[in-house]
Amino acid sequence: MSVVNEGPALSTLSANVHQGVSQPRILIVEDERALAKVLAYNLQREGYETIVAHDGQEGLRKAQTQLPDLVILDLMLPVMSGLDVCRELRAGEKTRDIPILILTAKAEETDQIVGFSLGADDYVTKPFSVKVLLQRIKALQRRTETATDAGEIIEHLGVRIDRVRHRATCKGQVLELTPTEFRLLETLVRQPGRAFSRHQLMDSAIGGGAVVLERTIDVHIKTLRRKLGDPDLIETVRGLGYRFREAPRVD
Repeated sequence: MSVVNEGPALSTLSANVHQGVSQPRILIVEDERALAKVLAYNLQREGYETIVAHDGQEGLRKAQTQLPDLVILDLMLPVMSGLDVCRELRAGEKTRDIPILILTAKAEETDQIVGFSLGADDYVTKPFSVKVLLQRIKALQRRTETATDAGEIIEHLGVRIDRVRHRATCKGQVLELTPTEFRLLETLVRQPGRAFSRHQLMDSAIGGGAVVLERTIDVHIKTLRRKLGDPDLIETVRGLGYRFREAPRVD
């Protein structure tokens, strides 16, 4: 099994789950049955409702029909790979905003970059600590709640971000963004002209607790530029990172 031994059982937060309040639902897509059982047990102790699938096709079906609040997704799955599942979830109208945490033994840089480019929100490699995994899950939940709580609209140079509806447009055209892309674009548009380092952008879009590669942000920026249809809106700051254009171009 690929879980780090943590000694005594984790303290439970289930006492804080008030009767009558729905529990956050987490879908675990993991073909290693013993690991899936351990994850489900620990998540239930923390007050989560769990759904388990042991292959990619089953996981995709359960995500589409039961609409979990978060998906823990292994990459190396039978029937349908985790990357294909991730791609399908992000393409679906009902599933595209569900946070996805990839859990995998594939720790190579290219695997992480591919996972994020397909819309994953976080990436945990095996072996892992259940405590750390729970922290990452809660961080994802906090970011999702923050994105839906704010009631403001941000607009600059034709890009409009509605945080309540979690909707972004560019010159009136709806942008099909992953949750990470949405948070990244919001960070940039909120402070046009400010230069952000790659680490600052990843802290904002993915979270300070995530271990990511600098190249990951470059993948997200490349995708954002393509979706915006105007690559000059996001400027490269050589040796640092990126910024959103402050003023219209003068031709």
